[in-house]
Amino acid sequence: MPSHYRYIRFFKDIGIQDVPLVGGKNASLGELYRELTPKGLRIPNGFAVTAEGYRTTLQQAGAWPRLHTILDPVDPGNLTDLADRARQARELVYSCPLFPELAEEVRRAYRELVQEYGSELTVAVRSSATAEDLPTASFAGQHESYLNIAGEEQVLDALRRCFASMFTDRAIRYRINNGFDHFKVLNSVGIMKMVRSDLASSGVTFSIDTETGFPDVVFITGAYGLGENVVQGTVDPDEFYVFKPTFKSGKRHVLRRSLGSKKIKMVYAQGGIREHTRNIPTDRKERARFCIGDEEVLLLADHTIKIEEHYSAKAGMRRPMDVEWAKDGIDGEIYIVQARPETVASRIDRSKLEEYRLTGKGPVTVTGRAVGTRIASGRARIVASQADLAAFQPGEVLVADSTSPDWGTVMKTASAIVTNRGGRTCHAAIVARELGLPAVVGTDNATSRIGTGDLVTVSCAEGISGRVYDGAVPFSVERIDLSAMPRPVTKVMMNVGEPESAFSLSFLPNDGVGLARMEFIVTNAIRIHPMALVHPERVDPEERAQIESLTEGYATPSDYFVERLSEGVATLAAAFFPKPVIVRLSDFKTNEYASLLGGRAFEPMEANPMLGFRGASRYAHPAYEAGFALECAALKRAREDMGLVNIIPMIPFCRRVEEAERVIAKMGEFGLRRGENGLEIYVMCEIPNNVILIDEFSRCFDGFSIGSNDLTQLTLGVDRDSEIVAFDFDERDPGVLKMIAMAVEGARRNGRHSGICGQAPSDYPEVAEYLVRLGIDSISLNPDSVLKTTQRILDIERELGRSGV
Repeated sequence: MPSHYRYIRFFKDIGIQDVPLVGGKNASLGELYRELTPKGLRIPNGFAVTAEGYRTTLQQAGAWPRLHTILDPVDPGNLTDLADRARQARELVYSCPLFPELAEEVRRAYRELVQEYGSELTVAVRSSATAEDLPTASFAGQHESYLNIAGEEQVLDALRRCFASMFTDRAIRYRINNGFDHFKVLNSVGIMKMVRSDLASSGVTFSIDTETGFPDVVFITGAYGLGENVVQGTVDPDEFYVFKPTFKSGKRHVLRRSLGSKKIKMVYAQGGIREHTRNIPTDRKERARFCIGDEEVLLLADHTIKIEEHYSAKAGMRRPMDVEWAKDGIDGEIYIVQARPETVASRIDRSKLEEYRLTGKGPVTVTGRAVGTRIASGRARIVASQADLAAFQPGEVLVADSTSPDWGTVMKTASAIVTNRGGRTCHAAIVARELGLPAVVGTDNATSRIGTGDLVTVSCAEGISGRVYDGAVPFSVERIDLSAMPRPVTKVMMNVGEPESAFSLSFLPNDGVGLARMEFIVTNAIRIHPMALVHPERVDPEERAQIESLTEGYATPSDYFVERLSEGVATLAAAFFPKPVIVRLSDFKTNEYASLLGGRAFEPMEANPMLGFRGASRYAHPAYEAGFALECAALKRAREDMGLVNIIPMIPFCRRVEEAERVIAKMGEFGLRRGENGLEIYVMCEIPNNVILIDEFSRCFDGFSIGSNDLTQLTLGVDRDSEIVAFDFDERDPGVLKMIAMAVEGARRNGRHSGICGQAPSDYPEVAEYLVRLGIDSISLNPDSVLKTTQRILDIERELGRSGV
């Protein structure tokens, strides 16, 4: 420490051990600047006014006794009294003059920063309490910061305002709720070079998935302008995921991305320190593109991983991190401006599973992004401003445009939260996670579609999309201790269609994914017929305009398909990595393909699409070969470029051995060569000919997955789309079971994997038992039947004398 400073510490002189001296935020900035700048991270330089400077300021002004008089009687449940006492405390602290020695040291330190960065320097003045950014309490958003401050007098004034912000309503409430003494928590203040993200973009990254606690991804959010909009949830940000294991091995690609609406951006206002920022609308082009490019996403992932590794090594345990970043619009560089321990998702006990499930139905009022996985019902109350909080009753559903840190006490009493605005890292989402409440954010129109007094059900148990239902929709909750459940010898896999649910499903006891349906990704994430991307000139003008809008920003329309499909498949593979993830290539029927954008131009009319132009017959056919090339390109990108080599492609509805040979050859032509880079190729065993000629099909494929739905249809001659003969469709028919037995025995005879991915074992326990007794290698189940069926399999294996793990 330079000898001429008593109340100042520059970042190079402090680290995370100095929380009592400079608070959590400044201690972390010092740690980042000192330890991680040499590893390539850019950290704006600055200095901290120590907590002793704050304490001495109040002491020399005689403020401590008066603060006791104001705050000792405070009742956090009486919002009017709390607000009045908080105002008095802030006015008292702000009125305390900085004692001369402190004021002079701040001036001198500020001049040192000006010498380093030049006379155009502006700074951020940020509160850093001594109980802030701790592993167990974040204090996020409780104290004030002031941005784009220039000149010594403005800096000194912002310093006093930060001191006073120790006594905002929300900070007082937060300390009481978390057991902190108002007079033992002191405020250090950081003064650091301002990153001009008002001219570019900013956001937050996490070294963990904030929704599920999945630890192997970096989750990155961002929007244009200053970061306050992302933190407070007043903007729907762009989102990106990067998969840590493959990133560390050199396969550096974005795993998945989602374009946020980014309707506004925060910039600096003219008008002094009291009105230092304002929001302005973004234009259409800004909304249509991501706020940062892939190289910047990957740079942020690299920085976040390094930060997590550094802090974990310091702590002697894994320490997921919450990192704020900002891109400077002047020099174009990415800066890390804060890092703190993540305090919610990382503390979830994954050995205890709590499964919420809707057991009834109701009309959907609004949809948005789901926060958490719970469900709750209650009467809605619209909260348009802080004045409306007084009428809020415990157990009600809080519905608002967005939420504010000032609303903390009321939010604790809500049964659920719904907002118009915000992404999964907004204030409402952060608080909902801390409190264990379901929240649906970013609905756009909740406050206009829902009225105060309406009975609603808020469901976050249906994947990434949250839904608010009209009325009290019944639901169930099942609580299970997974730590006591052994693994059976028979592999238990899952049928998974939606990448959005993959991270949460990965925590169920499983041996991988036995069926990932590519058509789910095409329908939900792509929406366009692949041939319409290859030949847009054959599509009618109205649909062509929609396709052009969806593919805007891509070099070619085909690139849109390949990127989105590969990222969807890769997300599934990453969630279960390194366990196998069997991805069935597209198995749309012609009527289903025709419903995709542009599909009518390429699909024939068939009397019975279930038995028509589907599965393998399409792949080497001139009418679809170019579309199949895109599917293969997506799988190749996910496996080879992105490093998800646990992906196993599977061919559906392969009628004849010659057809299998043609498709395998075509896949090789498109870059997916069986045996190369460990590539295995499976086939759906769902046609009687697959069973009858299983020895011949085994020469083409490495494994068989029995599709009991189609195998039943074709064994019994029952059209499963026909309601008239639906009563005859039964996977338990002796003929169907005999077919399954022949398939399992044939696969074993040829040294090939045998599994089943049809509906039967999920629906009928007796079918699951039959399969175990046959000695099938794997059973793939719907997620909601995994635990129940696993327990049944364990019981059967014990009876047969097999040992689980």
